[in-house]
Amino acid sequence: MISIMSVKVDDKTCLGVKVELPDSPPLLLVVAEKGFVMCGFLNVDVAEKLGVAAVVVSGVKSFEDVLNAQVKAATSKAKALGVSVGMKGADALKCLF
Repeated sequence: MISIMSVKVDDKTCLGVKVELPDSPPLLLVVAEKGFVMCGFLNVDVAEKLGVAAVVVSGVKSFEDVLNAQVKAATSKAKALGVSVGMKGADALKCLF
């Protein structure tokens, strides 16, 4: 099943996409205006090659988890927008508005 919903970060709204997968945690993606935060299922090296602002968090099962998880990796474009490894997902999203 695929769920699409609004995810609030302060006064901004992001698009949340959740894909339920068999025998595993869900695939999660939260999209802001200039980039996105993704779970560890998605590949940050490919995002870097494509030149997009992408951020990776891991060990997440819900959108709330994505907002509270520490950033594990970010593309150079995301870093140029202020994202840094170790910040929370919500703070990374604020940089991507």
